[in-house]
Amino acid sequence: MQVIIIGGGASGLTAAIKARENNNEVIVIERNNTCGKKLLLTGNGRCNFWNENQDITKYYSDNMPKLKNIWESKKDEVLNFFDSIGIVPKNIDGYYYPYSKTSHSVLDALINKATKLGVIFKLEEKVLKVSKETKFTVLTTKSEYHSDIVIVATGGASYPKTGSDGNGYEIATSFNHKLTPLLPALVPLKGNANYYSLWAGLRCEAIATLYENDIKIWEEKGEIQFTNYGLSGICIFNLSGMVARGLAKGKKEVISLNLVPWHKGSKADLKNWLDKREKLLNGSLKEILEGFLNYKLVNLLLKIAKIPKEESWHNSDKEKIIELLTNFKFEVTATQNIEEAQVTEGGVSLDEIDENTMESLKVKGLYFIGEILDATGLCGGYNLGLAWITGLKVGEHLHD
Repeated sequence: MQVIIIGGGASGLTAAIKARENNNEVIVIERNNTCGKKLLLTGNGRCNFWNENQDITKYYSDNMPKLKNIWESKKDEVLNFFDSIGIVPKNIDGYYYPYSKTSHSVLDALINKATKLGVIFKLEEKVLKVSKETKFTVLTTKSEYHSDIVIVATGGASYPKTGSDGNGYEIATSFNHKLTPLLPALVPLKGNANYYSLWAGLRCEAIATLYENDIKIWEEKGEIQFTNYGLSGICIFNLSGMVARGLAKGKKEVISLNLVPWHKGSKADLKNWLDKREKLLNGSLKEILEGFLNYKLVNLLLKIAKIPKEESWHNSDKEKIIELLTNFKFEVTATQNIEEAQVTEGGVSLDEIDENTMESLKVKGLYFIGEILDATGLCGGYNLGLAWITGLKVGEHLHD
């Protein structure tokens, strides 16, 4: 069959390889001058392409049962696929990277494999319109193509400078496909307090717990990055999609930070520990806190608690300090915009996709894969995981 793949990112290249292995004529149309620009950015350029801890709770969609079926059908084939294109993985605490720890290795392996198989690449061509009569017609800025199959692998609306500016959604809606709300995910969060300039640039380990309308939703542990507008860092990114959904529905989103995640005891235990630290150091509350917190964060906590820097732990408002250490509340007012998000949450509804093939249930021969779908993962290789899984699924389906 004649197969056109719109988008040369992770999912598109995977589908191209598998479709060509099944003896199809495959053309990849990429609007950039090279494929995989967004792939090169993943994992800070190291390409965390998979995660050993595969669990469906790491993913989200409005149609979770269908996403689970898609995910389960191919998740055990991903590492074999990478072996087949020559990538030797390096497992670091469950996070899979190429052994070279550079994303270029993964991208080069994908392109080299596709090229050797005979996949044709059409670069620096933007798709303007896709239509169908007997066959599909794909009109680009340079040419017009005809095919039996069209696979839309354009990505979402995040990082538009890499080429994913949302034009795939226009293709989907032109064929009357329904889109779930498009929201930023894996993105920093904003608040409106007046003290963020005092903590901007700080980092610390913490437990971040999301409360939605005062109900606990999710918890993450990791490094928090404090910014002049709010919070960032991987664990904040992992909460951000849930926050975006809640804010879109008018819900109150609050993150509680436990700034002493290493202390496993109760608040009473923490109080006793601080009592002992005071006896040991014979110093001020500020000196005690600086033994385990950045001095700028200590100054901020004391300012919020309205406690003088020279105050002793013994004479201070102990309950207020312990509350700030274990339950520092950050009310989220917004996320950063979708252009600054790592991925787009929402997209082509899985309700209208055949879970066995990734084919449109509305238009025969039209397929959707990767980030354009209403399927999102947490940080840690999960979103690339969805790209590989959906690319494998459609590519393997297109056999003689």
